[in-house]
Amino acid sequence: MSPLTLDLAQAIVAGALSHAAAMQLQPLAVAVLDERGALKAYAAQDGTSLFRFAIAHGKANGAVGMGFGSAELARRVADKPHFLTAVNGAVGGALVPAPGGVLIRDGAGAIIGAVGISGDVSHNDEACAVAGIVAAGFHADPG
Repeated sequence: MSPLTLDLAQAIVAGALSHAAAMQLQPLAVAVLDERGALKAYAAQDGTSLFRFAIAHGKANGAVGMGFGSAELARRVADKPHFLTAVNGAVGGALVPAPGGVLIRDGAGAIIGAVGISGDVSHNDEACAVAGIVAAGFHADPG
């Protein structure tokens, strides 16, 4: 398993924000977690609202904690809303079931972390997460 170093986590943030700038998106918050769910890197562009960290973290935390991207979590809870209520209760509300939480996989396919982004519409948040992960040389798994 390739470790997610601080330099690589910061490269993911930079790649995600570069993609957002190219797309002229709303200001983003980007959280990168390691495979344990510990915060490795974070950045919020000027103009993000107060809760963007919690949302970005919740997207990444849900992805790494559940083992699949937050887009898949959104699909699953659409059919079973009680599932989200139960899991979110168990983890203190730290799950956000909306696209924008993407797993980071190394060359062998092992999960080494997750990225969560919040600030624009969810599919744009997810596209920036994917772009950041790829820019750092990893494989993105949105679910």
